[in-house]
Amino acid sequence: MATSPDVDEPTREYPAVPEERRPSGFARLLIFVGFVFALIVLACFGLRAINVLPSFDNPFEDRTVDRSQPVLLQSMRDLHRYVAADGTFQVIVDLQQDKENIPDFLVNRRTLFVGSGTVEVYVDFSELAGDALKIDEAKQSIELTLPPPQQSTAALDMTKSYVVAEERGLFDRIGDAFGEEPNKQQRVYQLAQERITEAARASGLDERAKENTQRMLESLFARLGYTTVTVTFANP
Repeated sequence: MATSPDVDEPTREYPAVPEERRPSGFARLLIFVGFVFALIVLACFGLRAINVLPSFDNPFEDRTVDRSQPVLLQSMRDLHRYVAADGTFQVIVDLQQDKENIPDFLVNRRTLFVGSGTVEVYVDFSELAGDALKIDEAKQSIELTLPPPQQSTAALDMTKSYVVAEERGLFDRIGDAFGEEPNKQQRVYQLAQERITEAARASGLDERAKENTQRMLESLFARLGYTTVTVTFANP
């Protein structure tokens, strides 16, 4: 029986099975270093949480550099005054500066400022006249005529003074963007000083200063053996 000649069967191609890729040695080293670094960071934060390690400084924290010049002594004087009383006052200054016939939204500056200041009342002993002191040794008495108490200008306490609100017109905002004028704030401070100084004159500080001065002198001369001390204040 005749047989058919051999026929070559077509070769079937099967897709190649991809081999499992393993990370290279350098990649494994990076993974290992990152893992160790993460463990170190977690350990440091854990020790910081239980106050074993000190706090970490912020490398980008704000820094203040003081380049101020040395203090220059401008004047020196001897004081012969006795500060007999002082008073602390607070004033609210509502100052508005605008232009006539121009809308406020264009030109306007309104400042609401709370000012706190202290006024001192003192007696200046350097102004004593030659016959201001009369002593009677027999009666152990002293008569003293003093100048009237004087009042200092209010000294603002900037730690307790502050701007509550400020309104500015359009042109004022544009002008401030190119340069702030320091005299604008100075006007508010000066007005607060004037108001406090005026209020102190009507507050009765002068009478309290007279009483405190008399008590101080009575105690001083009593230690020297004088039993009667009469203090008279000259008219202002």
